This record gives sequence, structure tokens and C-alpha cells, in this order.
Amino acid sequence: MTESDNTIQLDETTGPEHFGLRLDQVLADLFPEYSRSKLKTWIQDGKVAVNGEVITVPRHKMQMEERVTVNAEIEIQVTSQPQNIDLDIVYEDEHILVINKPADLVVHPGAGNPNGTVLNALLNHVPNIDKVPRAGIVHRLDKDTTGLMVVAKTLPAQTHLVDQLQHRVMSREYEAIALGTMVAGGVVEAPIGRHATKRTHMAVREGGKPATTHYRVMEKFRAYTHLRLKLETGRTHQIRVHMAYVKHPLLGDPVYGGRPRLPKGASEDFISTLRGFQRQALHAAQLSLYHPETEEWMTWQAPLPEDMQNLLEAVRLDTKENPEDII
Repeated sequence: MTESDNTIQLDETTGPEHFGLRLDQVLADLFPEYSRSKLKTWIQDGKVAVNGEVITVPRHKMQMEERVTVNAEIEIQVTSQPQNIDLDIVYEDEHILVINKPADLVVHPGAGNPNGTVLNALLNHVPNIDKVPRAGIVHRLDKDTTGLMVVAKTLPAQTHLVDQLQHRVMSREYEAIALGTMVAGGVVEAPIGRHATKRTHMAVREGGKPATTHYRVMEKFRAYTHLRLKLETGRTHQIRVHMAYVKHPLLGDPVYGGRPRLPKGASEDFISTLRGFQRQALHAAQLSLYHPETEEWMTWQAPLPEDMQNLLEAVRLDTKENPEDII
């Protein structure tokens, strides 16, 4: 197998186990580093040959010991413009990139954010990543959620990482500050779908996609709880929606947090700190996955950003000043 900046050349011989199978099935077995949809497209586009003969029918039945070759061009997948935006890079090699995303940085361009995004920064930082779907972004964080994201730098790496996400192999853990005092951890299993009337919001609703969030208490205060959460699925706004569903929305969440509530007897300094925290208190603290090339299990951690550290200190002080309210 060879892969240059613009071309992919693959060459393998089928075995007895491939007899009678369809060409697209055989390609998926021989070249698992590429997605089934991509391999099927290459067949239909005349990029695949069997014993030197171009085959354009994915259902073509295979014999034994046939030579299968693929000669494909890597087409541009992303048309956004590169921009010189600093990235906090936690890890990088020729296959993947792990970044620690700050608050107020959007992952993908969209309405209201045509540029200045993580994607624009990746196009500038990684040559040819425009040939990987979504510039290698396989999962996203909300604009004001901080923490770790992995990016695929090649098509095979992207296929591998997407497969880990789909099969719930990749591990993602978060830290959050929730409203109210929670005395124990638990699991939220509730389907999430688009809100019935607010189309930019998500909600727990019948007919939504299955969603599971595990959480445990790291530290409890008189009016808030510091949580560690682990995603089993990756639905849009999942943690924010699930915690609001169990009546413990995230502190500062402008969408799902409801009407701001100030603890009884809070000091002016504490009230000022709460009002000054203008985002959901959520941070992607740990990311673990199998490296797409070496298969090594790798784990990265990102400490809480300064604004959340300061918020926690303020919450601790508020609890210390009001010990009679501790549950």
C-alpha cells in the first residue's frame, strides 16, 4: 500500500475465504483502514481492478487468488480557508493530533461563525488535511466547552477513530460543576433528539437516539456539585441535556441551565464570580483511545482551565462561609 499527497495505490491477492463474496465485501476485508462507503465509491468510479480488469459493480462475485488493485485520487473534502490560529497541541504524530480546545472557539464553521474555527486552524497546521472529511474532526466540543479533542490526519486514521467511536471503544471523561448538591453518582439513560419547538436545542424525548452518561461525585458543596462524567454515547449537548433532565443543570449553562439561581446568603464577591462565568462549567478532562496505526492504548489528560479552577475555589469558599447549609 502506498499513499501520497494525492493518490492511493493498494494491491492485494484474495484468499480462499474470499471465494463467492462481493467485491465491496472483499475490499473491506483487505483494506479495513478505509471506510466501506469510500471503497464502494472507488469501485463505482472505476478505480478498482480485478486481475487487471476494471470492475465498477460492487456486487461482482470474487474467485480465489485474484489480484485486486486500487488506484484512487484523494479528492478535496473541505473548502474552508486555512487560518493561522494557535492550537494548544497535547500530542501529534503523522496519524493523529490531540488538542486542548479553549472556551469561545467553535469547532466547525457554520451560521454566525464562517471562520476562526478549529477546522480553519487545522487546515493551516496540517498540509493535505483538506482531503480528510471534516478536516479529520471525528468528534466535537461545544463552543464554550473546553478540553481534549482528537483529530485524524489521514483517511485510514479517520476510519479507525470513527470505528472506535461507533463501537464505544474511545473513552471520554469530563469534569463539570452542576447546580444543587448531589450525594451519589449514577447513570442517566435517556434518548436525546431535537427539541420539538426550539430547533437549535436538544432534549430528552421519545424517539430520540439512545444516550448514556455515567457520573460520580468528586466534591459536593452547599449549592453545587463537582462531577466527573463519562460518555458512553456522543449525542449533541449530551451531558448538558442529561444533567438538566435529572434537575442538576450545569452551572453557567445559557441554554439548559434555566433561570440563574443564587445561593441564599451568598457574598457579593461570590455573586460577582457566578455572574462573571459566562459559559457552561464543562471540561473534557481525559481522552483514551487505541492509536490507529500502532494499536497502542493511549491516554491524555488536560487540567481544568483557569476560569473553572477559580470558580471551584469560589464555590469552596462559599461553602466554608455557610457550613450550616451543607447536606
